[in-house]
Amino acid sequence: MSFRAFLAICLCRFLRGFSRLVHRGGTAMPGRWALKVCPDLLSVLARGVKTVAITGTNGKTTTARMIDQGFEDAGLSYFANRSGANLMSGITTEFVMNSTLFGKCKKEYAVIECDEAAAVGVFPQLMPELVVVTNLFRDQLDRYGEVTHTLENIRKALAGISQPIEVLLNADCSLTASLAEDTYHSYLFFGIDKGAVPSGKKSELSDASHCIRCKTEYEYDYITYGHLGGFRCPKCGYHRAEKPEYAVTDVTEQRPDGSTVVIGGVLMEPCVVDVNLPALYNVYNAVGAVAAMREMGIPDETAIAALGKFKCGFGRMEDFALGKGGAKVMLVKNPAGCNQVLDFLQNVKDRFVLVICLNDRAADGTDISWIWDADFEKLCELSGRLEKVIVSGDRAPDMAVRIKYAGVDPRFVETERDYEKLVSSLESEERPIYMIPTYTALLELREVLVKHCGGDEFWV
Repeated sequence: MSFRAFLAICLCRFLRGFSRLVHRGGTAMPGRWALKVCPDLLSVLARGVKTVAITGTNGKTTTARMIDQGFEDAGLSYFANRSGANLMSGITTEFVMNSTLFGKCKKEYAVIECDEAAAVGVFPQLMPELVVVTNLFRDQLDRYGEVTHTLENIRKALAGISQPIEVLLNADCSLTASLAEDTYHSYLFFGIDKGAVPSGKKSELSDASHCIRCKTEYEYDYITYGHLGGFRCPKCGYHRAEKPEYAVTDVTEQRPDGSTVVIGGVLMEPCVVDVNLPALYNVYNAVGAVAAMREMGIPDETAIAALGKFKCGFGRMEDFALGKGGAKVMLVKNPAGCNQVLDFLQNVKDRFVLVICLNDRAADGTDISWIWDADFEKLCELSGRLEKVIVSGDRAPDMAVRIKYAGVDPRFVETERDYEKLVSSLESEERPIYMIPTYTALLELREVLVKHCGGDEFWV
């Protein structure tokens, strides 16, 4: 190891310790400075580590937490970037904190969530043993560009891995599945089979309505949500894998606190699985996580049990003891993810309070036009169960306008941009509270929630 790498490790450790001392997260900043000293530091630290990398638009954090739980239950020596710091700087910080001063990693395995735009720089240094690509949706147009640009980023990231590895792809996402056109790596598929859930409606705002190969409009045998499902091109024949290696063959129950599904496929005998998070998008996360765990050698019973006991990720269906009915925090970033949260709310039986926090900072995406693509009109279908809507965040007025145009009576909409006042006002609330923040809003809101309700100050 070079002297430059040694200096970078020392600097990163010092900055991390100081950040925690003054109650700052210290997840990305220390790595950012360390990389200025040694730009290829991650490649030094990741050498010899068996890494599972998870990337894609939605579901990275939850899928990583599921795999993380399986590794823990299997007794493996590993670490994970649980804080969600998934850029090169945050991932480097995590490797530094799990390595000696001389760059030798103390753990055998790593579970790493990686931002889809950052993957092109991270993967060639990280050299993962297994990659999971969850899905691809339009997200933060000012940062990622069109979804096909994100697809090409991941394609280049995989091409930058110098030795053949296994890559797990969402069979139901026509964009993600197209990555298998490259034959250098070994590709396996996971998804939800036809008949497992009632087919959804074809969206006019599909992020992948036309064939990635010949631009002909897809036909669908079934749709789960968004552009995911049994796609096929009537012209060139590109289609969803008929028999994925790992597949949900039945969703037997969807509850407000979880789902019961059957997971099987070409490589796995059917098993009944309890997932301790609700909503269909978490069913996708579950089957992708099971596939990753099995491919890394974790026994079936351990992998399956992990899905029913893992701790929910940072702001991903995270619960807080706020008010008498409690609060659940659900991060949203784009129209597809937001629509899935709105679908989840349709299954809530009791009257509830909804809080929506909208920011437009760099980490959120400065273009908030996506809120007009999200189907907030679904709030009008809640049949008297919606007690009130509170809008907050930097762009609270814009969110209030969107809710008004969705058809929600303005008398039921309040604005409170101060998170301290917002949380304090909800401490005596009788009804359950559901909070939908964007990323930077989540960071600030969660800090106030931890202060009032308790919880982990940092996600470690």
